[in-house]
Amino acid sequence: MNKVKINTEFIKLDALLKYASLVGSGGEAKTLIQDGQVLVNGEVCTMRGKKIRPGDKVSLGIKEVTVE
Repeated sequence: MNKVKINTEFIKLDALLKYASLVGSGGEAKTLIQDGQVLVNGEVCTMRGKKIRPGDKVSLGIKEVTVE
């Protein structure tokens, strides 16, 4: 599991996927989120703009990151 540090109160889910290098583009992030392939804290999340805060865990397949 990787840790990703943010310097703001939150980061939107699609931006986090790009920032953490889990996807190559915003379009790819959008598609994966809409297809229900992204988990936030163990639950499927289909909202691109979901606010991800420190302590949240985001998973895409076998890749997982924790936001600090």
